[in-house]
Amino acid sequence: MKHLKILSIFIIITTTTWNVGCEMFTAVTDMEGVLETESVLINNLEGYIKAQEEKLDFLRKKVLEYQREHDSAANDVSEYLLNPINAYLLTKRLTTDWREVERVMTLDVGSQFVQNVSDYRNIMKFPTDEDLAGAASALIRLQDTYGMKTEEIARGKLNGVQFSIEMSSEDCFEIGRQSYINSDFRHTILWMNEALNRLNNDSNLNRADVLEYLAFSTFKEGRVRDALEMTHELLELAPDHRRALGNKNYYEKELMKLNLKSELRGDDGTNDVPVDDSVEFHYINNPYNYDIPERKMYELACRGELRPLDSIVKDLKCSYVDNGVPFLKIAPLKLEQISHDPYIVVYHNVMYDSEIEIIQQMAKPRFRRATVQNHKTGELETANYRISKSAWLKDSEHQVIATVVQRVKDMTGLSMDTAEELQVVNYGIGGHYEPHYDFARKEETNAFKNHEGGNRIATVIFYMSDVTLGGATVFPALRTSLWPEKGAAGFWFNLRRSGQGDYKTRHAACPVIVGSKWVSNKWIHERGQEFIRPCALEPDHDMEF
Repeated sequence: MKHLKILSIFIIITTTTWNVGCEMFTAVTDMEGVLETESVLINNLEGYIKAQEEKLDFLRKKVLEYQREHDSAANDVSEYLLNPINAYLLTKRLTTDWREVERVMTLDVGSQFVQNVSDYRNIMKFPTDEDLAGAASALIRLQDTYGMKTEEIARGKLNGVQFSIEMSSEDCFEIGRQSYINSDFRHTILWMNEALNRLNNDSNLNRADVLEYLAFSTFKEGRVRDALEMTHELLELAPDHRRALGNKNYYEKELMKLNLKSELRGDDGTNDVPVDDSVEFHYINNPYNYDIPERKMYELACRGELRPLDSIVKDLKCSYVDNGVPFLKIAPLKLEQISHDPYIVVYHNVMYDSEIEIIQQMAKPRFRRATVQNHKTGELETANYRISKSAWLKDSEHQVIATVVQRVKDMTGLSMDTAEELQVVNYGIGGHYEPHYDFARKEETNAFKNHEGGNRIATVIFYMSDVTLGGATVFPALRTSLWPEKGAAGFWFNLRRSGQGDYKTRHAACPVIVGSKWVSNKWIHERGQEFIRPCALEPDHDMEF
C-alpha cells in the first residue's frame, strides 16, 4: 500500500552462528552478545511502532477528511446533495474509499516484525530460562557471600559501592520467584518483601501475587501466625483466591496445634529464633583449625575481613629472583611470599597484555561449561558450586602458549613434560568455585585416571584481568586471599615432600561482584619431578588425615 512504509530489518550473518542455550550466565564474555541481541530487538520494536504509527496516521488523516466533508453536508443536506459532484464524492467515499480504509484497518503491519523476533532466536544470542535462574542465583550468592542487604542490592549498591542501576518491584519479585522454585524460602521472603516495598502506581505487579509467595514461604520457615496474617490480607484483595482459601484453613489448623503445644509447655508460642551473626572465633589445636564452619571462614576471606596471623606475616618478604635461570639474571622475577607452609607465592608482571589478548581470543570459540571430577566415577560433570567456562590450549598451537609454559617452568623450576594443557577460564555472573583441593585425595582412586603424570604436585594460576569488585582466590585455613591483578601469577605446592596432599591448600574462587574475571591455570603433575623436588626421608605432615 503506497500510504504505508513498512520497515524491514535484515541481519547479515557472516561468520558465526550463535549456540542457543549455551549457559550464558556461566561466562561474562558470553553476555556481550546478549547486548547485541537487545540492540537488534530495540531496532525491530522501533520499526514495529513506526509501522503502526504510519497506519494510524493514515487513518487519522482519512477520518479528519471525512469528518470535514460530513460537517459541511450536515449544514444543509438538500443543497449539498443537489450538487452532482458532492453526490458522486459521497458515493465514492462510501464505496471504494471505505473499502480502502477497511483494508488498512485490518492490515497486520506488524507481522513482519513479529516474525523477525522468531527468526532472530535461531541466529542470535538469547538467554534461556536456565540463564535467568542462574543470574538470579548469582545475585543471591553475592548477597550471602559478601553479607549484602537485600534493599541495598535493589538500590544498586554492591559491596558498599553505589551504581546507577536500580531494581523495580517486578525485578525483585522475579528473584524471589526463582528462590521459591529452588525451595529457598529464606531468600524468597527477603526478595518478596523488597518487591512489596517497591510497589508503586507504575508497577505492573499485583500485590496479591507477592503475598501468595510470601505467605507460603513464611509458613515454610515456621512462622505460621505471620503466614496467616498475610493470607488474610491476600483474601481482602482477592476474596475468591482458591489457594489462599485452602491455605487459610490449613494455617489455622496448624496454629491451633502450635497453641496447644505451647500451653502444654507453658511458653508464649513464639517460634522466632534469634540469629547470632557474631564473627568472633578462636582456633583450636593449631592455627589452621577453627571453631567455626569453613563456609564462614570462606565468606570472611572473600570480604577481606580475614587476615593472616601476625606470627606468619612477619616472616614474609618480597624480592627479585632468577631461580638459577640464565635469562632471568637480566630480567628477574618479582616474587611476593604469601605463605611458607604451605609454600605459596605471587609473581608480579609475568604475563603481557599482548599475550593475554591472544590467549583470550584463542579460548573464546572453545569455551564450555567448566566441570569438576566426580571422585567416585572419575567422570567430569558440571556443578552449581563451579560457575565458569573454560577451554584448553596446547603448547603446540601458538608460540605464545609455548612461551607462557616455558615461563611457568622458569618460575617453578619444575618439569612441564607431564603438566596439563593450559586451562583458560572466564567466570560468569557471580562466577565462583567453592572450596576445593587441586590434588586427588586417597579415596579418589579414579582421579586423573586418564593422565599418566600421577597427582598434581603444584598449581600456577595466571590472572589475566583486574576485577572491579570481588573474585579473590582465598585459602580459608590460612586466612589468606590473593586478589586478581592483571599479569600476576600465583604458585603453590599441592603435595608435601612426602607425596601426601597438603590439606591447608584448600582454596576457593570467590564470587565476582563486578567485572570479568579471566584466569589461566597450569597444573603440574608429580611424575618427572623426582629429582627436581625429591621426596623427603621423613614424613613432613604434622597431622594425619
